[in-house]
Amino acid sequence: MIRFLLRRFVTMAVTLLIISALVFFIIKLPPGDFLSNQIAELRAQGESASIAKAEFLIMQYGLDKPAWQQYLVWLGVMPGPNGFSGLLQGDWGWSFEYDKPVVDVIGDALWLTLLVNLAVVIFIHVISIPIAIYSATRQYSIGDYVATFIGYIGLATPSFLLALILLYYVNRWFGVSIGGLYDAQYAGEPWTWAKTQSLLSHLLVPTVVIGLGGTAAMIRRMRANLLDELGKQYYVTAKAKGLGPTKALLKYPFRMSLNPFIADIGNLLPHLVSGSVLVSLVLSLPTVGPILLSALKSQDQFLAGFILMFVAVLTVVGMLISDLLLAGLDPRIRMGGGR
Repeated sequence: MIRFLLRRFVTMAVTLLIISALVFFIIKLPPGDFLSNQIAELRAQGESASIAKAEFLIMQYGLDKPAWQQYLVWLGVMPGPNGFSGLLQGDWGWSFEYDKPVVDVIGDALWLTLLVNLAVVIFIHVISIPIAIYSATRQYSIGDYVATFIGYIGLATPSFLLALILLYYVNRWFGVSIGGLYDAQYAGEPWTWAKTQSLLSHLLVPTVVIGLGGTAAMIRRMRANLLDELGKQYYVTAKAKGLGPTKALLKYPFRMSLNPFIADIGNLLPHLVSGSVLVSLVLSLPTVGPILLSALKSQDQFLAGFILMFVAVLTVVGMLISDLLLAGLDPRIRMGGGR
């Protein structure tokens, strides 16, 4: 296991290095950048003080250097001008659009994004697994048809549309605004118990909206996998030898049907960040999705680059977690790893 983890850590480091290069150079592909465009506008307006500040930032972060040198400085393997140390040393850079360090722009949005993602993952699994088990063990029953119908509705309804519907009707029927992750009076305030309670009360709606499509898809896939496993000989033999139906179901077919979902953990975590941008915009969620969209539109390279690297880290960490869980869940994977 130690050798396996060491190999995976080396692979993860190389993967992230390649992703960082792709992210940086793709962001640099469009002509110009935020500061260059801003300088052009300020020169047209004749504001010399703002032009001087923008030109100072260009020199401070080495944006007048070749692209490969800018990348090495941003990564942190080459010393940057004026004390800029790079990602590997914990310096995330400067957001030109917000005119402050990236760490201040991200602020609470980073851990709030992780909190929303964690809530959505828990919601998807807690809701979909029991429904899928019921639907598979009672095939063609009324409950199975109801679960199938709800699953189709969940798959067919865009998340942003559901968010708009909830915003309208909850406000119309109850006079309550469900936008954001806490009440407006707590914006910019330090975290207190009252603000935490407001956060928890507002977390339900985005969790349901973002997780509905994933829940519907997981119900359909889990039901299909379980039906396939329930027809296999090992399950019939286990019941014939006197093993109780519930124990036989959970010990064998259920475990085997979980494999595809555990393998998808690495894709699920970044998808919740990138796939919920529209929902975050509709519900005014203070997560990194809207910040990333704004940074890409304005070519704010340090801010966009850090968020994309954050998504990449979620991907490789999720892949490692899924591999470890698969090895613990399925002895065939664990025993066959050495070969």
